[in-house]
Amino acid sequence: MRPFKLASLLLALLSLSFAAQARKPYVEIERKLTAQQLQEVGLSDEQLAKLNRMLREAEQGPAAAEAPAAAGNDEDSGPQVGAGAPREPRPGAGQFIGLNDEPIKSRLKHDVSGWEPGTVFELENGQQWKVLKGRMSLKKPMLKPEIVVVPGVAGRWFLQVDEDMPKARVYRID
Repeated sequence: MRPFKLASLLLALLSLSFAAQARKPYVEIERKLTAQQLQEVGLSDEQLAKLNRMLREAEQGPAAAEAPAAAGNDEDSGPQVGAGAPREPRPGAGQFIGLNDEPIKSRLKHDVSGWEPGTVFELENGQQWKVLKGRMSLKKPMLKPEIVVVPGVAGRWFLQVDEDMPKARVYRID
């Protein structure tokens, strides 16, 4: 009898695992477009939040449409972020913290010879990230390197110039 219970438990856990993997989180429009493209569209923060909410509900099906209050009110959610990354609050920001947690790959607009708290990295995709923690001095400057901004635990983000070097803890400022 015991092997049967163990097999049933494992089967139940396996089916839950597949169900969790099948559901991919909605990727907000701010994550899909550059800051310049968003500016060209010209939507207000309220319109952008409403469009994101509608698209998220459409992707998630009827269950999401039945519980819109669970996501909270887009306009009244306090300090928020966009494009999946924490940043200093700006007036009228209409995005949510922590919904997008995929790495951001881009290239720097400038050369880099090191960083310390306060250093600003400008990415070709229009994003700007400021170093919060971490210090590094390179032996020779890297010319407009490709970078990855990697999500961490509890909304933290880290800028990786090279996978063999320490990462800088950063936050988005644009």
